[in-house]
Amino acid sequence: MIDYIDNQVAFPDIDVRQRLTVSTGYGVAEIVVHTGSDMVGKKLGDSGLDERDITVLTLHRGPQVIPNPRNKTVLEGEDRLLCFGKLEEMRSMIPDRKQKRVRRLMKKDMPAESS
Repeated sequence: MIDYIDNQVAFPDIDVRQRLTVSTGYGVAEIVVHTGSDMVGKKLGDSGLDERDITVLTLHRGPQVIPNPRNKTVLEGEDRLLCFGKLEEMRSMIPDRKQKRVRRLMKKDMPAESS
């Protein structure tokens, strides 16, 4: 007799993201591999994500979607990686340049202080 997985696993009406954020400090995020990134041209297994406790669930490359990509998959510029892992580690991967640009824009829009 064949026992299908749906008979063994109960999925109550709960959002998958909620289910994956049960552990404190862990969650789901999308990481973009920018063209100038040092990850471009590296195999997923050599990217250092595993050492940072980040697991790639899905790789989006243009219109192509690669679920559960293998460690031998070579990363390309503008790949989007849907990941599960330590949120702090994933936040640390955001380029500083964007954060500085946001600060500069906010400073530029602020009225000049009068002396």
